[in-house]
Amino acid sequence: MRYYDHFVLPFTIGVAVLFAVVIYKYVRWLIRLPAGDRKLLRRGILTARTFGAVGEVFSESLLHRRIFWINPVLGYMHMSLAFGWFLLITVGWLETSAHLGGEFAPLHTHIFFKYFFSDAGSDGVFPFLMDLLLLFVLSGVALAWGKRMRSKMMGMRRTTKHTPGDRIALSALWLIFPARLAAESVTGGLHHSGSFLTGSIGRALASVLTPEQLAAAEPVAWWFYSIVLGVFFVAMPFSRYMHIFTEIPLIFLRRYGVKSEAKEKSFDRFQLEACSRCGICIDPCQLQRDAGIDNVQSVYFLRDRRYGHLTQAVADNCLMCGRCETKCPVGIELNTLRLNSREKFRNTPADNRYAYLAGTDRSSGTGKTGYFAGCMTLLTPRILQAMDRIFEAAGEEVWRADRDGGVCCGRPLKLSGEVDAAAKIMEYNRELFYKHGITMLVTSCPICLKVFREDYDLPGIEVLHHSQYIERLIESGRLHVEAGSQLFTYHDPCELGRGCGIYDEPRAVIAAVGRLTEPEETREGALCCGSSVANTAIDDAGQEKIGRALTATLESTGADAVVTACPLCKKAIARNASRPVYDLSEIVSASLSRPTA
Repeated sequence: MRYYDHFVLPFTIGVAVLFAVVIYKYVRWLIRLPAGDRKLLRRGILTARTFGAVGEVFSESLLHRRIFWINPVLGYMHMSLAFGWFLLITVGWLETSAHLGGEFAPLHTHIFFKYFFSDAGSDGVFPFLMDLLLLFVLSGVALAWGKRMRSKMMGMRRTTKHTPGDRIALSALWLIFPARLAAESVTGGLHHSGSFLTGSIGRALASVLTPEQLAAAEPVAWWFYSIVLGVFFVAMPFSRYMHIFTEIPLIFLRRYGVKSEAKEKSFDRFQLEACSRCGICIDPCQLQRDAGIDNVQSVYFLRDRRYGHLTQAVADNCLMCGRCETKCPVGIELNTLRLNSREKFRNTPADNRYAYLAGTDRSSGTGKTGYFAGCMTLLTPRILQAMDRIFEAAGEEVWRADRDGGVCCGRPLKLSGEVDAAAKIMEYNRELFYKHGITMLVTSCPICLKVFREDYDLPGIEVLHHSQYIERLIESGRLHVEAGSQLFTYHDPCELGRGCGIYDEPRAVIAAVGRLTEPEETREGALCCGSSVANTAIDDAGQEKIGRALTATLESTGADAVVTACPLCKKAIARNASRPVYDLSEIVSASLSRPTA
């Protein structure tokens, strides 16, 4: 049996190039992993985590479960292309093996089965399944065409802007399955084979073309199919479609506990090239939606960094609010990658830069409970006054870290890229906390809360946001409040909600003093106020546009007042509000049933 024809060469060359480049990248990235990451990899391989990774590869890389949750139509499109093609290859291999009785055949034999075994007939399970799967994939191709031409029909306001390499790969991908349909149909018409799809089209072709014309068209059709396959495979590792192969090791490494950090490392490459540039991260971005900035979104940041074109302007222009990260179907650590890009641009360590902090202690008071107001709270006196009344009403003896001025928590400096300088400030604060023997640290600032929990090593000290602390006081009966009839709407601060997962405690506190109505976008999907300290590039006008859009959303609930739990958010919302805006502590202070004099 003849298993070769010259038209298989483009396909064969493409496969060889693809696997050579992919293996080179895998080996290069893996051997450059830090020793700690390699240790996690060795420890994780022979554990249940590997089985979990296999399951995740199936559910996410093939079935695209997360995309289905976000957008069922997009989920079907991605699944039909990925899982459909996988089934075409798998069932095609089974069909060839069954036909040859287990005899070995070159790889291209499975791909071009209908050409080499045109006498295989049209009856039976395999011809039907292969036509059905081809139709399944073609439906995904049709949706992909529709997404590119009319993204709004697919539930997306915008799709991504592609590089030239992406366009080549995308064009080839769009042609692969129509080319396969044409080649198999021409062969079906010439040899009276094929099932309900290719056989029907083949019969239609045979009714209008002579056998000689079909015979002349057959090699042209198969050459075209092989060429578009070869072009796609060669372009794949240099285009967005490298994600097909990179997402798989990323899932395994992530399951083993490997993560990106504040400084770049080899693992970042797996994340960068696992981005499919699906564009799902674009619509959640308020820079694009409200401020009209459309070239800095995560999909473009990852693209630019991958190809070595990232500029500081793009790296810095991000709210780092986490809205895009919650939507990313691949689970890429977008904020961390953005941070370590800034670190590479801006980090300028100097051993004596913060030497003046040594021995400085501006704290006051005593007690096992410490209160770290934070820079923005110090600039919002009403929150400080409210917390003073709450502490006093609860009979809490409090050590105040920064009431009379102190040192920033370090997170704004870290978010700007000054990672080493921020570490010095954090170490100073850490020593201060232990010096005064506190066992609980309360802060009114979600920015401080996040850095205390993630970057400070504070064993023996419980870190709480004031929403958690107040809720605990009310639940334990240490703080007595009177419930009123005022209707509040609550804004989830980015660092408190998506950043620290704190959603229920603020709502429980509001429910204890009044009534709550939710805005349309809330909890994990809550909008950013626009004044994030993480964005070092946006101007005041851009911040105000974002804040105005948020405020309009909150006021559309018809609430009597807006409540948030972040001093920075309070200022941004109040800037455009037509009704009162409070911090959570303020409405609690006003509702104390036994106010202090």
